[in-house]
Amino acid sequence: MNKSILLKFVNPILGVLFLNQALTGFFHHSLSHKTFELLHEGGAIILVTFTIAHVYLNWGWIKSNFLKR
Repeated sequence: MNKSILLKFVNPILGVLFLNQALTGFFHHSLSHKTFELLHEGGAIILVTFTIAHVYLNWGWIKSNFLKR
């Protein structure tokens, strides 16, 4: 599978996970503790995993634009 196909999968999931973090953080008082742990804390682990994948897949672009000598 090439990078562009993987990014078409990873990027929307990152958006949904970011939205999940924002909404559960904002409405944490409206959620039960168990639901908050599942959605917010569990989502954070998945968010970090997909963020690492996103950076890995875009490393060439990052290197050429930000790590120039």
